Amino acid sequence: MTITSPAFKEDQPIPKKHAYAEGGKSISPMLIWTNPPAGVKEFALIMDDPDAPFPDKPRKEGPWVHWVIYKMPAPAAGLQEGVSNAEKLSDPAGALQGKNDFGETGYGGPMPPPTSPAHRYVFTIYALDAQLDLKGGLTKAQLLDAIKGHILAQAKLTGTYKR
Repeated sequence: MTITSPAFKEDQPIPKKHAYAEGGKSISPMLIWTNPPAGVKEFALIMDDPDAPFPDKPRKEGPWVHWVIYKMPAPAAGLQEGVSNAEKLSDPAGALQGKNDFGETGYGGPMPPPTSPAHRYVFTIYALDAQLDLKGGLTKAQLLDAIKGHILAQAKLTGTYKR
């Protein structure tokens, strides 16, 4: 399985319109996944920043979470640009959004500190073997706990952003 975006290539800059700050509109980028494994029932996606936490804002655990989206039914093969505006999505039908580390539901674009070097933003798509009974608003940790034992395959796409 692979994940790509027409907005940016692997390890290349994410366009400013997808950023959270300084003129960015925090519009989620278009994503496309191909070659999912046989037996996939639905997909989940997490976007996070492994270059956080920041020294001046220590965090308890893990990278800064920018997006949690799940219950995307197979045969969904991607997400259109800007789908992250509502907790419950119409495209793909039935998809739900979780909480990001900005304290919001949906997509929160890149926003590294102004003096920081470029940060990496990792989009991880998970192909799941079941349609899980999940509610909207899950955190990354809650989603990962719920999909444990159901992951058939996963793929990553990494973009960068510097303010």
